Amino acid sequence: MAEHAHVPGSMDITAKEAAFAGFVKFATRAAILAVVVLVFLALANA
Repeated sequence: MAEHAHVPGSMDITAKEAAFAGFVKFATRAAILAVVVLVFLALANA
């Protein structure tokens, strides 16, 4: 069997946290851009 027992909370997740923060930043900017484009299209068509 395994020689080393897993200890909950001992895994290094700094890379995963950085990747998730980047994803959240990207998703937020994409949503803002989509809203700005929709507002622009609404104003340009008026």
